[in-house]
Amino acid sequence: MSFKKLESGKINEVEKKYSEYWEKNNIFEKSIKQRKENFVFYDGPATANGMPGIHHMMAKLLKDTICKYKAMQGYRVVRKVGWDTHGLPVEVQVEKELGFNGKGDIEKYGIKEFNQKCRESVWKNEKYFTQFTREMGQFIDLEHPYVTYDNNYIETEWWILKKIFDEGYIYDGLKIVPWCPRCGTGLASHEVAQGYKEISVNTVFVPFKAKDEENTYYLVWTTTPWTLLSNTALCVNPKETYVKCLSKGYNFIVAKALADKLLGDSYEVVEEYLGKDLENREYEQLLPILKVPENKKAFIVTCDEYVTMEDGTGIVHIAPAFGQDDYEVGLKYDLAMLNPVGEDGCFTEGPWKGRLVVDPELEVEIIKYLAGEDKLFKKQKMNHDYPHCWRCKTPLVYYSKPSLYIKTTAKQKEIIEENKKVNWYPDYVGEKRFGNWLENMNDWAISRNRYWGTPIPLWRCSCGHEEMIGSRKELVEKAIEKIDETIELHRPYVDDVHIKCPHCGKEMTRIPDVMDCWFDSGAMPFAQYHYPFENKKLFEEQFPADFICEGIDQTRGWFYSLIAVSVFVTGKSPYKNVLVNDLLLDKNGQKMHKSRGNAISPFEIMEEYGADTVRFYMLYASPVWTPLKFDVDGLKEIYSKYISTFKNAYSFFEMYANADHIDPRKYDIPVKDRELIDRWLLSKLNKLIKEVTAAYDEYDLNKATKLIVPFLNDDLSNWYIRSNRRRFWDSELTDSKKAVYLTMYEALVALCKLCAPMTPFLTEEIYEKLTGEKSVHLADFPKYEKAYIDEAVEERMDLVRDICSLGRFAREEVNIKVRQPISSLILPKSDEMIIGDLLPVIEEELNVKEIQFKSDMTDYLEYVVKPNFQVLGKTLGPKMKELQQIISKLTSNEIATISEKGLTVKLDGEDFELNSENTLVSIKQKEGYASTSNNRTIVVLDTELTDELILEGLAREFVRKVQSLRKEADFVITDHIKIYYNGTDKVEEMLKNFRSYVMGETLGDELIKDISLKEDYKCDLNDEEAYIKVENVK
Repeated sequence: MSFKKLESGKINEVEKKYSEYWEKNNIFEKSIKQRKENFVFYDGPATANGMPGIHHMMAKLLKDTICKYKAMQGYRVVRKVGWDTHGLPVEVQVEKELGFNGKGDIEKYGIKEFNQKCRESVWKNEKYFTQFTREMGQFIDLEHPYVTYDNNYIETEWWILKKIFDEGYIYDGLKIVPWCPRCGTGLASHEVAQGYKEISVNTVFVPFKAKDEENTYYLVWTTTPWTLLSNTALCVNPKETYVKCLSKGYNFIVAKALADKLLGDSYEVVEEYLGKDLENREYEQLLPILKVPENKKAFIVTCDEYVTMEDGTGIVHIAPAFGQDDYEVGLKYDLAMLNPVGEDGCFTEGPWKGRLVVDPELEVEIIKYLAGEDKLFKKQKMNHDYPHCWRCKTPLVYYSKPSLYIKTTAKQKEIIEENKKVNWYPDYVGEKRFGNWLENMNDWAISRNRYWGTPIPLWRCSCGHEEMIGSRKELVEKAIEKIDETIELHRPYVDDVHIKCPHCGKEMTRIPDVMDCWFDSGAMPFAQYHYPFENKKLFEEQFPADFICEGIDQTRGWFYSLIAVSVFVTGKSPYKNVLVNDLLLDKNGQKMHKSRGNAISPFEIMEEYGADTVRFYMLYASPVWTPLKFDVDGLKEIYSKYISTFKNAYSFFEMYANADHIDPRKYDIPVKDRELIDRWLLSKLNKLIKEVTAAYDEYDLNKATKLIVPFLNDDLSNWYIRSNRRRFWDSELTDSKKAVYLTMYEALVALCKLCAPMTPFLTEEIYEKLTGEKSVHLADFPKYEKAYIDEAVEERMDLVRDICSLGRFAREEVNIKVRQPISSLILPKSDEMIIGDLLPVIEEELNVKEIQFKSDMTDYLEYVVKPNFQVLGKTLGPKMKELQQIISKLTSNEIATISEKGLTVKLDGEDFELNSENTLVSIKQKEGYASTSNNRTIVVLDTELTDELILEGLAREFVRKVQSLRKEADFVITDHIKIYYNGTDKVEEMLKNFRSYVMGETLGDELIKDISLKEDYKCDLNDEEAYIKVENVK
């Protein structure tokens, strides 16, 4: 059979053809069905109410690459896409579309109608994500996704919640919640971690008047002036020293460690005491506006060791309603909790009633108010990181709210132990970032006072009884209203369902809250299969995951919610291996965003460069766990280094195999009977297979690409193909010719399989054209043959490559082209045994007539040696002069010995070894020679050019030009031609002497002098003017 040419046309159009081919022939489905042993993968649920970005491609690429690799290794890899359809991002988007400003507008519009809009909104851009997935070549089930708003999915979440509730791990708590006044909901701690932004704020130093102490003030610093209205206590560190200082007519109490920084040097210490001595001292209310309940304490000094001496005054103002530390202190001292702020983040009373507390303009007004009341010591501008809502970017308010909690701290030890069993890539993410997070975990606030989410199935009675419903069947059985299991489980439908209290007989009502949407994603291992209501066997086969992968931001998101939910349900981690990718930045290291004008459309970039180019570039540019600076110039480099080189290698094979009517699959040439260069390539190839497999197994795809590119470029294309041109062109079908085709065929097939997980389109096309098989993605991943790895063969060929590389460099140094033959190459005698029968390779590559091996290279080279003062200066000291005298008397042979094996001399009567580390050896070639060296060998070229050599060089230039004209004319390589020429006397002489060479190399049938050739045919051949025209012989 003949081998087909590669598809022509734009790369993305070719890729689309193969995408359609996969879909038409069910290649993805077949890759699963043909395997038996499971390798379990979970796809993190994505939101589809935004457009796909280039950053989505990284995680999808990593998932796809590893899953394709494991499938080719023989595993059954079920992959289904997940859609994260609940939560505030959806609500916020719909609110914007409807022009709403908050929860009040939603309730006027109607929860039923609003949630229907949310349901529709989540699919707004699903078709673009589907298109994106197909265009980038990801194999994943798009037809049967798991959807978090699906009733079956929700029912599984209810079952999980009931299990946790029945085991006593769900409770009501009044805690300080990071609250978004815009969204009207609290955030879990892992959500808060995602929204920190640096902001500039006005901080204030405020004097609190000590009660019953004349002219004495506690000096307090705060970054949130709006909380001063709710102050009910001050807090000091009981173990730190505090001082009362007389400054500018006032007595100020501050931490001793901070007094100089606060008051300068113009103060006098009046009194000194430990913080614990200040406990329970009273002070006057700073802003006597809010009333304090009579049964609560207020306006006293408290103690806690969380107070530090790093900033401020060493005295903290306490507002228990607006901070976790403040709240804890409030509980400890039974302090009043003054909360004049509503859920909308606005003051409900006081001089700033109706104003948003995080409004920067209000901050300025409060400071002016304090100054007007003579209650401002000073203000100070500062930048600091402050948490913002990760959804709507509004600054958060730490707010006291009743909430439903899962007591995750009760399972903290088990979660930490399970995490230790997980293999994290890189390991420091699991050990440090995620591990530290788990060490400091808080209980999980799971309730959200919102609308579009999984309703919490907790029914309450006025008598205090509670029931957590765990299934639709249980709800139908207990419902007072007549319902069936088809009931829609969202609000407002479940809000209308009541159950009878078994204790008092009254109606029980569902609490209005919905679930934190991170619980949705954390429940996916169970809920995607509607476990335990069905698919029990399937769930058991698909739990836990062997592999998951997401971005670094998910350490406190999906990675956490997964392991937390799973430990509560099964006691086990839901994943074994986690690959974590870092951020995707622009080429300047900035985050990509439309507002910055640096965002890149994945569709546009794939259309221009092809998905495979983008895929390979992302893996090649940097390790996946470090930030990737996306640079279009890098795509061009990868297209040249990888895509184009791979295509060219196949095209070379296809062209010559077809021209020779050769099908190497019919040949059986044992490896041991092939030529050394074949065995060298197969040794390199099998070593590549071994190392790339190890890189895949370590999830180090960057390493895999860095192994593949040098093999493809240096070993296969630039060395093996080029060095074997004569064998490919041989007119006789010898065993050598069969072997070179077979070896290249085997290398190309193996490369297709190695690279298929990373670049699925290119490898599919080449593999299908090479083998005629259905798909590379149905093939087995290659396994290396240990017997084919031959270090001795590699050493020999690598030395030859070094010599050729050095020889080409030496030619460049004296400006002699490789097409210009030279008379001789001189090499060290020590290389002769290693090179052996490979001399013809060197002669061909370097275009030399003769290779000589010499024990003494001093006839051609002059060696110069100097002491390495950086190494010897400190150790030899005064002996350095004597060493310099010894060195100055060394012969060239002795100097040459220093670099090769070291030379022992007598220094101050003792043996001293000179070697390549403590000396600097340089080589100067003698006139008429060019040389260069590395740490392995040295090459010397005889640069004298005889007239005969110059004519031969001209002949080679003539052949090069004719071959170029053949290519431009799009002749087939087997086409015979007529050559018309005109030129200088030198050109005539060359053609007279080298006519047969020229005709043989170019498949010329006739060589015709034509003096009528004009400027269009003019060319320069080594500074000789010539005119050349070629014509196909019909």
